[in-house]
Amino acid sequence: MVLRLGTREFGTHEPVIMAIVNRTPDSFYDQGSTFRDEPALARVEQAVAEGAAIIDIGGVKAGPGDEVSAEEEARRVVPFVAEVRGHHPDVVISVDTWRHEVGAAACEAGADLLNDAWGGIDPRLAEVAAEFGAGLVCTHAGGAEPRTRPHRIAYEDVMADILRVTVGLAERAAELGVRRDGILIDPGHDFGKNTRHSLEATRRLGEMAATGWPVLVSLSNKDFVGETLDRPVKERLLGTLATTAVSAWLGARVYRVHEVAETRQVLDMVASIAGHRAPAVARRGLA
Repeated sequence: MVLRLGTREFGTHEPVIMAIVNRTPDSFYDQGSTFRDEPALARVEQAVAEGAAIIDIGGVKAGPGDEVSAEEEARRVVPFVAEVRGHHPDVVISVDTWRHEVGAAACEAGADLLNDAWGGIDPRLAEVAAEFGAGLVCTHAGGAEPRTRPHRIAYEDVMADILRVTVGLAERAAELGVRRDGILIDPGHDFGKNTRHSLEATRRLGEMAATGWPVLVSLSNKDFVGETLDRPVKERLLGTLATTAVSAWLGARVYRVHEVAETRQVLDMVASIAGHRAPAVARRGLA
């Protein structure tokens, strides 16, 4: 399936990088480094230069923390969406939100994609995507409430549950009028899952790709990587890149990341091994 977001069209074998830009003072990884406009814009410029096709803007950290109202979330996100749109008319702008009010305001400001990481907890968000012609990410979160951590969660078959939820959300979105070529599904690593669940979701990612819906993975520096390797947040890059390579081989299409340049190299290498991309240069043994 060709993926169309904003003014961009991405082929089946074209890996797409989504760069994370957090407009929060308390994000787990960057700890508020892009909360202010100037560093956030600099982050966008760097990400685009390094090969990101999508900029994902979020106004609320995923984990527990201070309450952030819909009004405050919109204040953090919506003017910045307009600013990025003005600087980059062709970049795909995504907004990481579960609230339909924020999604609508962001789309009015120029957003192309609504990244719903909390599994359709607000069913009106899909209606907003349909109304504005935006794309939608349909994520498995195990029924968790936004900003909560999993507690003794169990699945008879975690991938079966992921497929049931994400494909169901995708089909519902299409029925509401969201363009089928703008809908993605996401296994939701760490969301409503323990580390073993996230590892199994990665190992069986090919089952998601086989549905025909484009698969987005958000792996970057997550807790399942940290627990697997026993590494703190700032030492998870190698584990993240290894998981990225496996996900690419198994058919993921979009990668939500902090480190764009490193991810680009991994994805290019996997694409070349798979035969979908020619080497940048090929001199060895030819002279």
